Amino acid sequence: MHKSNIQTTILSLLGLSLCCSVAFAETTDKAASKVATPAKLEVSLPQIANGAVIPADYAFCVEDGSGKAKLGANKSPEIKWSKAPKDTQSFAIIVVDPKVPSKADNVNKEGKTVSKDLPRVDFYHWVLADIPASLSSLKLGAESEGVVPKGKKPGQTDHGVRGLNNYGNWFASDPNMSGQYGGYDGPCPPWNDEIVHEYHFEVYALDVPSLKLKENYTAPDLKEAMKGHILAQGKSMGLYKLNTAVKY
Repeated sequence: MHKSNIQTTILSLLGLSLCCSVAFAETTDKAASKVATPAKLEVSLPQIANGAVIPADYAFCVEDGSGKAKLGANKSPEIKWSKAPKDTQSFAIIVVDPKVPSKADNVNKEGKTVSKDLPRVDFYHWVLADIPASLSSLKLGAESEGVVPKGKKPGQTDHGVRGLNNYGNWFASDPNMSGQYGGYDGPCPPWNDEIVHEYHFEVYALDVPSLKLKENYTAPDLKEAMKGHILAQGKSMGLYKLNTAVKY
């Protein structure tokens, strides 16, 4: 499929299919721990300082110079963690944007804006479990090197087991883009949203080597499986927006 056609399809579907996609992502449960207060992991992204703007290289969509959007480089950033408890047997990663519009009525529509007062829901950009306890980082590009139509394959890798992010739901109705979106796929907020979006890079240290998740598991599946197994957790957060009228 030609790149310009892919871009048109993506931006169209982001407006038309958002309600269906976020319905899949809505969840408010919090992972429980076998200790009263989990220890704190130190989490950092060398290319994205905590609380800073996410560079375009790590985004699914970028500004196109006319107030709208085009495809980005969509590289997965390097991520590091430290201070894990000595009895840690595996790690897990979740990346979530908790500020996705709950309704798609005005998303990416000319002459409209997505109100800052609109209720927001979670959208998951990266789900990775069973990361070996011997690892304390993932290198740049380990989980994505660009936008892949129909998605990247979930399942076993040499650094963990990929789950499904929410992009598969966004593109479910399009034969050119529908598929299983495993691994990392970066930010692509509405280009007419009145708010800046937040991307939480969460890392969990667990007391089991494997959560034995089902094939093609999702973030809610991972959260449920982690209950009672969290020894420590930490996160780093990046900011991103496409609306040129909104300031960071």
